[in-house]
Amino acid sequence: MSGLLLRNAEVGGRRVDVRVREGVVAAVAPTGTLPGPAVQCDGGALLPGLVDHHVHLHALAAARRSVDCAAHDLAAALDSAPADAHGWVRGTGYPGDELDARTLDALHPGRPVRVQHRSGALWILNSKALADLGPLDHPGVERTPDGTPTGRLFRADDWLRARLPAVDLPDLTDLGRELAAYGITSVTDATPDLGTAAARALTAVPQRVTLLGLPLGVAAPPGAATGPLKIVLADSGLPGFDELVARIRAAHAAGRGVAVHSVTRESLVLLLAALDEAGRHPADRVEHAALVPEELVPALRGLAVVTQPGFLADRGDRYRREVPADEHGELYRCRSLQRAGVPLALSSDAPYGPVDPWAVIEAARTRRTPDGAPLGPAEALTVRQALAAYLGSPDDPGGRPRRIVPGAAADLVLLDRPLDRALAAPSAELVRGTMIDGKWVYGG
Repeated sequence: MSGLLLRNAEVGGRRVDVRVREGVVAAVAPTGTLPGPAVQCDGGALLPGLVDHHVHLHALAAARRSVDCAAHDLAAALDSAPADAHGWVRGTGYPGDELDARTLDALHPGRPVRVQHRSGALWILNSKALADLGPLDHPGVERTPDGTPTGRLFRADDWLRARLPAVDLPDLTDLGRELAAYGITSVTDATPDLGTAAARALTAVPQRVTLLGLPLGVAAPPGAATGPLKIVLADSGLPGFDELVARIRAAHAAGRGVAVHSVTRESLVLLLAALDEAGRHPADRVEHAALVPEELVPALRGLAVVTQPGFLADRGDRYRREVPADEHGELYRCRSLQRAGVPLALSSDAPYGPVDPWAVIEAARTRRTPDGAPLGPAEALTVRQALAAYLGSPDDPGGRPRRIVPGAAADLVLLDRPLDRALAAPSAELVRGTMIDGKWVYGG
């Protein structure tokens, strides 16, 4: 009789009682048949907790304390931004491609400023910030023909971090609560090349954590799991074929799959060729798959694809302008991958995409861009398919959705209404409570 009893919850379309004991589902029975004091669910849907299969927790927490540079008046946003303990101003989410040191100097010359492009692949620094960094010896430093740095740094996060004044890692406590309020009970952190302290700090969230960025041979800290090895195929400079094959083989030899960042057709062709040469591991996966030509869809069978249709809702109007019309159906494919038998998982890529999983589910269903029109509507999922793509196990993205059955982990999300009504208008506001390991971490 001990444990927590959830009375009159909707599970799989049936009204049931669910008893939770010692972190697992102990019993599921027709409602009213399990005795004892209970939490009344009033017919609200009870689901396995959602899994964000690709997120950057430290960057998301840092973005929460940075100035939002998507604002129309960037000068005013920077002027009002608080500096860190060392006087630096940090901005995120800049949407355009025209910003450089000269334009930043005109907007805000007085303090060192670094602004991250919303893609996450580029930092733009003003002249004061560049001067404070010392020698600009990273290959991602963009230069004019005469060798002058433009202030634009591509794929230089680790190099930049090593030269910035030391600051504490962001506190993840509030972020963990925010994720729980969305119904997220597990996260896969996709930050590459995680250091020991950064990896350990990620376990501060209440969610179960899987790490892609742990170097080979480094064990996960207590409270976290090791995932496939993150490999970034940067659009600013692809690795050589032999180099990529060697990295894949090394990961496989260490018992890990690979999780490979691919956002261009060129990088996807390179990856598939390298996997043909190196061989495949059951845990191999493609991160983003932002552009997938139709002829490459069959070659993805046997790989999980973790993609982000939330980008369509966030910046799809820009894709419509910049991507040729005959390639719109190749952007963030969903339906064609599922039909081809490719395991498909959805995720946020936050802070670079919207973190709210219910917004991503709605984006997968409508594929509407900010201008209101759908982009690649043939790739839309049903709302239930989109939800299912958040319910696979962290170690099996796109696999069979988890179920609420005796013996299952008590990682659960309770909605305030039956599932059909909830999915008619998906929203985080419908989340009544979230439980991890049998304990309420939100609501309840």
